[in-house]
Amino acid sequence: MSAKKILIIEDQAPMRRNIALLLEMEGFKVVTAENGAVGVETAKKERPDVVICDVMMPEMDGYGVVQSLRAIKEFATTPFIFLTAKGDKSDIRVGMNFGADDYLTKPVIREDLLAAVHARLARAEAVEERLEEAAQSGGGGFNPDFSSPGPLQRELNLTGREADVLLWVAQGKSNADVAAILEMSEKTVKQHMGSVFQKLGVEGRNAATIRALEVLSNRR
Repeated sequence: MSAKKILIIEDQAPMRRNIALLLEMEGFKVVTAENGAVGVETAKKERPDVVICDVMMPEMDGYGVVQSLRAIKEFATTPFIFLTAKGDKSDIRVGMNFGADDYLTKPVIREDLLAAVHARLARAEAVEERLEEAAQSGGGGFNPDFSSPGPLQRELNLTGREADVLLWVAQGKSNADVAAILEMSEKTVKQHMGSVFQKLGVEGRNAATIRALEVLSNRR
């Protein structure tokens, strides 16, 4: 199995080198970019398995990077982790709404960074396996449109809030992520998902995700 490739987009050279060295020592293949604009082009060329990106940068900030990459089909589900000196919940919500999967504050603790990378890789692989299984059983793949929860609400008979929660869960967000994005408690997120499971007749997040992706891909 080949080493996973990680792209680091960070304008501060010492920080960029330190993170790269840390990840290389863990067996990852690392490519780097010194600003957002270069980072987007590097991502297109290198096709990384994970993107770690600073928020505040010249040329193009991290929000611009994640928006640019999420607009490209090949990067629709690539794990994207923000690195920033900012850490309050409003910044986290902004990052998640733009399409980030995780959010780490600088200076980054080694264990936190590695945990985030491994967790996001594992989740991405699990989702990919589920998508392949669904494609094989259903005769086609998914091309979901995550721009609106409307189809989920209409076709799955969900409330507006349930549809909002499922839309983010279908993009691989954790309960904590969804809580931060939608400004609700994790307990409330769990309650909404419990109701979603009941309405869809499924037992867990993976099955609910597949059903949501079917609807959002207009697969019948």
